[in-house]
Amino acid sequence: MKRCPQCGRDYNDDSMSFCLDDGSELLFGPSSDEEPATVLITAHETEPATRAFDSRSLEVAPVNSSTIDASRRRTIVAVPIVVVLAAILAVGGYFYLGRASTKQINSIAVMPFVNDSGNADIEYLSDGMTETLIGSLTNVPDLSVKARSIVFRYKGKETDAKTIGKELNVQAILNGRIAQRGDELTLSLELMDVTTENAIWSQQYTRKEAEIVSLQSQIAKDVSTKLKARLSGPEESKVTRPATVDPEAYQAYLRGRFYWNQRGQGPDKMAAAIEQFKAASTKDPNYALAYAGLADCYALLPQETGALPSETLPQAKAFANRALEIDDSMAEAHATLGLINYASWQWTDAEKEFRRAIELNPNYPTAHQWYSGLLGSMGRTEERLAEIKNASALDPLSPVISVNVGLAYLERQDLSAAADQLNKTLEITPNYFVVHSILAITDLKLGKGDEALDHAHKAVELSKRHVYSLSVSGVVNAGLGRRSEALALIREIEQKPVAGDSDKYYIASVYAYLGDKDEAFAWLEKSFQDRNNALSGMRIDPFVEPLWDDARFKDMLRRMGLPE
Repeated sequence: MKRCPQCGRDYNDDSMSFCLDDGSELLFGPSSDEEPATVLITAHETEPATRAFDSRSLEVAPVNSSTIDASRRRTIVAVPIVVVLAAILAVGGYFYLGRASTKQINSIAVMPFVNDSGNADIEYLSDGMTETLIGSLTNVPDLSVKARSIVFRYKGKETDAKTIGKELNVQAILNGRIAQRGDELTLSLELMDVTTENAIWSQQYTRKEAEIVSLQSQIAKDVSTKLKARLSGPEESKVTRPATVDPEAYQAYLRGRFYWNQRGQGPDKMAAAIEQFKAASTKDPNYALAYAGLADCYALLPQETGALPSETLPQAKAFANRALEIDDSMAEAHATLGLINYASWQWTDAEKEFRRAIELNPNYPTAHQWYSGLLGSMGRTEERLAEIKNASALDPLSPVISVNVGLAYLERQDLSAAADQLNKTLEITPNYFVVHSILAITDLKLGKGDEALDHAHKAVELSKRHVYSLSVSGVVNAGLGRRSEALALIREIEQKPVAGDSDKYYIASVYAYLGDKDEAFAWLEKSFQDRNNALSGMRIDPFVEPLWDDARFKDMLRRMGLPE
């Protein structure tokens, strides 16, 4: 006798039966050379027996009562065994897949991998592998992957999956932990549904450090297949293809990005990033990402170190072009080239590159942010506001982008909207000196002198007397008629050890609010001769607004190739 695992009934040994979820049961009768096997779909309720199909013909044949216990006679619908087997597979597959698989995931945040090694020296590895996986998953069709700049704000914080899902508007998050013991790496991953906080999938990988490139490709393949039912061959190749096969080049690149992401903390970080990116490109001369990293560094060297744009931008452009020669599909490299062209006053080329970057990766918020700046410089203020709002929708927690939304309102003289936006930004990051700087000029224009001074002083304090915040304080003091205080701040800027970059432009802005237009234009002209990239946005910069109507200002715009 056999017992059905579904309902517990006993059956003859020479027949096979099991129950379906809808209350019916499948019964396979015995077969022999003389008698075909019978396949019966029956109901559990007791009903008179009927007839079954002979599996070797389509003629109706009587059901052999000996194959069915008399006590279980009921309504029988019999069909050919081949047809039924196909039906069983289809129905069974439906129930199995429907229950075993999760809902389609269209949005995900890859959270910063946790360094479980207890060794801060390999922090670059946990950060870098996170960033590499994010880059790989952006190639999965119809999948929204949150950018590194967004998810890394959660690094080191204990935040539950539901909160992250709500804040980032994603369906799933991927958590990871990495440990290194000797030359062996262990990586543990867990994919979570943010609504239920249940694990969808988990996996642990153990590899030698020399196998780090193949490990990264395997992880990208496994995660992408868990998120999507199937990838085509070309799609899977794009997701899993490593940017380099040299593990030493890859690790040098990860170190470079680790230092790059610490920019703003001193020129030594940028120098270390350049050193590592160069090491990566030396190890693998066809490593496109290494050249893209060098382009990023040289593009921002002026604001990081005070280097002259005329000296750094040509190098940045050469590195960006080299990266794109190797891989023209890199959205980030196109965006960086757009920024370089923007800073070089090559407006048409800049727009081309920004648009290409957005076409390749519509979810890259920095491309939208930089493009919005270009649109503002070209006088396309409506498009500028729409584009920076696109960036904000993609990265709602970015202080830089949020500040730029407020600045876009300020440029349109929508002071109330600007103040509201900037105060919301303060809630995100109360110690970001740039927010206080823009709020200072906003309050000044709103006639709130005391509030303007408070924000200006706060900006100077938080920035440790950075020349930008000093110029903001100078503008506010000048706007409030505090001439001696404004002039003292100009002298402090002039005495700063870093000179030759934006300092001249900042000094011009203070003279503009003092009403000394001749002096302001003298400093602007010096900045123009240096081809200072700060001039790129001056047609919408509220810090030089007193100069906008002057013929000399319009002439400078014309010489820069911008609409007057």
